[in-house]
Amino acid sequence: MRRVPSGIAPILAIDKKDPRSLYKQIYDGYRKAIVDGALGAGQRVPSTRVLAVEAGISRIPVLSAYAQLLAEGYFESHVGSGTIVSRSLPHRAAAPSPALNPLKDAEGAGGRPISKRGSLIPRAGDPYHRSQLVPFGLGQIAFEHFPLQVWNRLVTRRSRTLSAGSLSYGDPMGWKGLRETIAAHLRAARGVRCEADQIMIVSGSQQGLEITARVLFDPGNRVWMEEPGYNFARNVFAFHGCQVISVPVDSEGLSVAAGVKRARNARAALVTPSHQYPLGVTMSASRRLQLLDWAKSHGSWIIEDDYDSEYRYEGNPVTSLQGLDRTSRVIYIGTFSKVLFPSLRLGYVVVPADLIERFLAARFIMEISPATFHQTVLADFIREGHFSRHIRRMRLIYGERRSALIESLRSNLGEAAEVAGAEAGMHLSAIVKGISDREVAQRAASQGLSLTPLSPFYASEPPQQGFILGFSNTSVEEIPAAVRRLRLALRC
Repeated sequence: MRRVPSGIAPILAIDKKDPRSLYKQIYDGYRKAIVDGALGAGQRVPSTRVLAVEAGISRIPVLSAYAQLLAEGYFESHVGSGTIVSRSLPHRAAAPSPALNPLKDAEGAGGRPISKRGSLIPRAGDPYHRSQLVPFGLGQIAFEHFPLQVWNRLVTRRSRTLSAGSLSYGDPMGWKGLRETIAAHLRAARGVRCEADQIMIVSGSQQGLEITARVLFDPGNRVWMEEPGYNFARNVFAFHGCQVISVPVDSEGLSVAAGVKRARNARAALVTPSHQYPLGVTMSASRRLQLLDWAKSHGSWIIEDDYDSEYRYEGNPVTSLQGLDRTSRVIYIGTFSKVLFPSLRLGYVVVPADLIERFLAARFIMEISPATFHQTVLADFIREGHFSRHIRRMRLIYGERRSALIESLRSNLGEAAEVAGAEAGMHLSAIVKGISDREVAQRAASQGLSLTPLSPFYASEPPQQGFILGFSNTSVEEIPAAVRRLRLALRC
């Protein structure tokens, strides 16, 4: 006989001292859960036998309650399929928790205070971010070109060889096999000076930034940040009580001279030297050496976020800033979200040797160790050559899309849009004067475009107006029509 899976019961406060009968308590509990939306139409409920055993009562009151709920249309039952909440009932959302006033709560009103640091956390979400795969979206890869069959085969192979020992906690630094593979790749492809023992596996560059901030910063520390710059990083620094010093970016990258003038003794500087986010500038050799000299002479740190350096379309590959460092002042952060796929949630930090214990201590506060399974799959993917082949292939595909976007922008917008940062990466910037990029982005969203306005990435006034346009998830054939829709949004 086919076994019907048991369902989920709502929390039934069955009290044998309650003046109500057990039947009435069960009936009231289910009816309230359905009316309040805690149980939805079609959701399976436990059998009468299972519920009676779990509640420690006779089956008779349970049978009586179920019979009443069936008679009133709250339940429906089919032979061999068990009992479910009636599918004919309208959908009812669960009642929300009482709303809190963030500002009052931060001040401790109503007996529900939060910390001062908690009040610094910005609201999650970005009104311009769209998770749908629409033209110009940021952080979206060409999913249709990912070697999914290869990945699935590696996942299956690792699944079949799982041992009981692999189910325990892993190494807090990350699986040794992956760290060795990453170290070898970084030395060869990015010129990074590192050993496997310096690699810490994280869930992405954002977690890498968070752990780094916990180790390096005290409240009140000043931190240089590129202007315009990566807002999620700005939020991390603000949360830790740092004073963010905006340092302008020009055609050579972050202006070290301007940084020294604004905060000579800053604790650290965050830079994206291979492909500045969001303008796309590549930091010049002169600026790199100036920045390293500043860090050495002032005992400061440099955080290098190398988020999409694998893709370069003009000139020779640019090696990492960390590879020029001879005094171990650079913390190097990388991620696989852009080169493989975002939901993988794997990145890494190259930690200076004398900070490894401190980074481990910070890691233990957040989590004991990263999940191991996909680390083993990723290590196989890299070691067997699939990673390098995938990068080479995607570099050609993204290069074609990037060229198509530049050509379409020039033919449709002409001199109205200044294209910047197109030499590398998965996005470029289009600077457009005389508009409100936020308003245009909102209009464009209704036309199926994901425009990220440039102005919110500036901390000072007046910001440049324009857009950060991703081209990695839009085919060459789709780009001309998408740019024409962009032109219409600009003219509204």
